[in-house]
Formats: sequence, structure tokens, C-alpha cells
Amino acid sequence: MTASSDVPRGGLAAIGRAAVGLALGAFTAGAELVLLAVAAPLMAYSLAFSHGQRTVPAVVADGARRLTELERRRLRTFLGEDGVVQYGPLRALSYLVLRVPVGLLGGVILLLIAFGAVTGVRLAVSWWITGDYLDGIPPSWWIVLYAVVAGLVLLFLAVQGLVGVAAMERGVARRCLGPSPLAEYERRIAQLSVTRAQVVDAVDDERRRIERDLHDGVQQRLVALGMLIGRARRAGAEDRASELLKQAHEESQRALADLREVTWRVYPAALDGEGLRAALETVAERSAVPVAIEYDVPGRPPHAVETAAYFVVCEAVTNAAKHSGARSVRVAVAGSATMIGVRIEDDGGGGADPGGGGLAGLARRVAALDGTFTVHSPPGGPTVITAELPCG
Repeated sequence: MTASSDVPRGGLAAIGRAAVGLALGAFTAGAELVLLAVAAPLMAYSLAFSHGQRTVPAVVADGARRLTELERRRLRTFLGEDGVVQYGPLRALSYLVLRVPVGLLGGVILLLIAFGAVTGVRLAVSWWITGDYLDGIPPSWWIVLYAVVAGLVLLFLAVQGLVGVAAMERGVARRCLGPSPLAEYERRIAQLSVTRAQVVDAVDDERRRIERDLHDGVQQRLVALGMLIGRARRAGAEDRASELLKQAHEESQRALADLREVTWRVYPAALDGEGLRAALETVAERSAVPVAIEYDVPGRPPHAVETAAYFVVCEAVTNAAKHSGARSVRVAVAGSATMIGVRIEDDGGGGADPGGGGLAGLARRVAALDGTFTVHSPPGGPTVITAELPCG
């Protein structure tokens, strides 16, 4: 199951929501305790006459499933715990067995907090409002200070207890309802195998693209250059030879520009020297459409993350300029020390194919870093490409 932080976040609202969730958990723990008390003799009878097969009576399985789903909704709504779960009747029963004491513990802590709050209010009312002092003697200032400090300490301990109970609630749910460690290892191995194959495919696609760029661009210009130089050598008239040499010089400049374009697309030198921001500014300068860049990343991400983010932006901007008819592109790169997010949006006609060569290659490049890559391009636009790259 996916996990949120073990400590509720979001201030008092999150703490209050967690407290409500734990209070509801205390009530559901009572219902689950009744179910377990009824299930115990039924399970014993079923095991005695099942010839060694671990079967769960239908009424017990149905009750366990309903209560487990109720707990999942409570955890998702109040404690921020949600995810894909895998469980059968036996795992549901084991989950209920483990969470009943946790739920009752949360109820006890909430009752202690309520009792302490009522006691504190009664003391405050008797000392400062009604004047109903013990033995008719007003309390000394040090007694009041002692009571306030002791109350705050106990409140702190009780709140920490609630935080611990919330963490235990999430931990029990993950352990009992989530996939087993073996299943997680198998899933991870399968994912790595697919990712490795995708990386090999991406490298082959990149090599084919470079070969195509060299063949259709630089190679053709070098052939034309050689022909111009040969014609200049054979030209008898000086003026004709001079004109051919001038054309050869211009063709050599165009061939050099094409070669620089190919090498820049293979890997920009600015990415190593000045970092991702400078490389993205170069993309914006070379783009055929206006590109606005928003960059908010503290420090320099890892080299592999910088490279992947750069190529995502570069390919997306190139596609927008060539295929979408966009008039402008907006690039936003933001993140922290653990995650980098890239978002590219253009105002073109949409309809981009996520399975196309360029975008599919980007998806494989991002997947190789355990990142996520999405393309949203409805007909009529806009096209939004997002990538999230972990920096761990």
C-alpha cells in the first residue's frame, strides 16, 4: 500500500482529522471484537471438519471483508493511507485480529485526553470563576503552575500516543493487506527487466536517429561540397572557378552548422558545464517558437536526472514546433532534493501519440530512472507532457 508520512501533516486540521479517525477506529474495533468472538468457534469447527484445509465459513468471510473495507475507507479518509491491496478472508481476519487492540488503545488514549480536558476545565472554573476552593483556601501560585505544567506534559504524551497509534494503524494495514515481500521483489524484478529492455531499445532508436541525421544532412552536404570543389578544379575560367569555390565555401558552412546541430542534439556541452538551467535556455534560444521557462530547483540534481529532464524538454519543444502548430511553449521545472518535476505545455492542436518514436523513447528514458511520464494531448489541444524524476 502507498504510505503517507507517519506523522500527520497539515497543522491542526490534519491532527483533528486523525483524532476523529482514531475515535471511529475505537468504535469499529468493538464491532470487530464481536465478529472475532463469533468467528472463533466457527473457525474451530470449520478447521476440525475441513480435513486440513484452511477454509473460512461464508458468514465469517463476508463479515471480515465488510469490516476490512470499512477500515480501508476510514484509513483513506482520516489517516491518508491508501493503495492497492491484496487479501483474502484469512488475511482480512488476521488484519482484524491485529488492529482490534490498536483501535481500542486509541480509544483509551482519547478517553484519557477527554478526562484530562474535563478535569482541567473544572479546576479552572473552581479556581477563577466560582471560587469553590478545596477546604475554602485559594490555591497558591505554585500549585496552579504545577497543575498547568503537569497538564501540558500529559497532553503532550497523549498526543504522541495518538501519533503512535496512527502509525501502528497504517503499519498493520500495510503488513496485513499489502502485497507480501516476495510479491514485491518479484514485481520489482519484472519491472527492472522491462526497464532494461526499454533502455536498450531507446539506445538503438537514438543511434538510428543519429545515423539518419548524418545521412540526410551532413553526408549530403559533404557530397555536394566535394562535387563543387571538383567542378571548380575542372573549370577553365577564373571567374567560373571563383564562383564555384564561393558556393563550396557556403556549402561547407551549412555542413558545419548541420554537424553542430547533430552533436548538440546528441548531448549539449552546456549540460556538463553550466547545468540544466543553462541547457534549457539554449533549447529556448534555438526553438522555432517562443519558449518560456520557469526553473525552481535548489542546487544541481544528479547528472542522470539532469540529462533525462533535458531530453524530455528538448524533444517536447521540438515536437511542438514541428508537428503541433503551436505558437508558444511553456516549460516548468521544479523540485526538491528528492524529486524533480518537468511540465511542458504548448497551445498547439493536440493529438500527440504517446506511442510515437520520440515520446516512447522519452518514456523509456524516464522509466529507467524509476520516474513517471505522462502525455495528455486531446484533439484541439493543449498538449501537456509531464515527467517526475526521483533524485535518490
